[in-house]
Amino acid sequence: MSGRGAPELSIVIPCFNEAENVRAICRAVDAEAAQHVASHEIILIDNDSTDGTREIIRELCAEDPRIRAIFNNRNYGQMRSPTYGIYQAAGAAVIGMCADFQDPPAMIGAFVRLWRGGAQVVLGQRRSEEGAALLGPVRRLGYGVLGRIADYPVIPGVTGFGLFDRAVVDALARWNEPEPFFRGMVVESGFRLALVPFDRPARAAGTTKNGFASLASFALSGLAGSAKSLLRAPIPIALGMGLLALPLFAATLAALVLGGPFWPLLGITLAVAMFATVMFFLGLIGEQVRMIAERTRGVPLVLESERINFPADRAAPRR
Repeated sequence: MSGRGAPELSIVIPCFNEAENVRAICRAVDAEAAQHVASHEIILIDNDSTDGTREIIRELCAEDPRIRAIFNNRNYGQMRSPTYGIYQAAGAAVIGMCADFQDPPAMIGAFVRLWRGGAQVVLGQRRSEEGAALLGPVRRLGYGVLGRIADYPVIPGVTGFGLFDRAVVDALARWNEPEPFFRGMVVESGFRLALVPFDRPARAAGTTKNGFASLASFALSGLAGSAKSLLRAPIPIALGMGLLALPLFAATLAALVLGGPFWPLLGITLAVAMFATVMFFLGLIGEQVRMIAERTRGVPLVLESERINFPADRAAPRR
């Protein structure tokens, strides 16, 4: 979607109540990008902040026309808003990063060098981070489970901080995912990928917006988006229970002929057979739900209330 005079690099920074960080992150990103690319833009997409973040963003946009803003009309969560911001960028390459300095601006140069060397996707991969002692085992367990059931390889320590070639952004935008698990989508797409390990620092200021509830919601959305095979899970369970029902049925017949405990065995056999039947039809329903979901996507990721400093040929999309 590159327009006239599109920059070489777009940096997209999602914001939600980042009044303490947004000015500093823009200053740091601007200084770093200027060293590595001929031209760049910074897109701040605000997810309905309530702490004065929007007022600071307006000031930044007034000071520098390369800083652009998208104000969502409500909070659309941590999957839809950042992805929508990436889709609105016009650069030959697009970087997505957090506003709180946990995604270090100093890595922009390494990302750009790998991109110029042929990588279409460059992802930062955490080696460590704040709170690792508490959440580390949980994350490792989650990555292990997801790695076994996901529809494509899962890369541990990747949060979505990275650089994406124009071709990648345009291709993924056409997928029209209603709940885009972007870090998984870039892997699933099969574009050439490079990793840059880093130690994730603590937040520069403020507090994290990702409480247990939001992290759990994000994990479930990612699981649903990256492991559609789970919808088929009841079918192998049904087959397994069906196989278990066969020897139980044989034992029930033997009890009937030989005078054993017929009625208890019959009850168990019927219960297992009924459970297998229910699970089989649940699997079929899940498969139908999957097919319906694939065919009926079309919900907008975000509705904007305002955008600032975008050129006329990049007006907000009509819905």
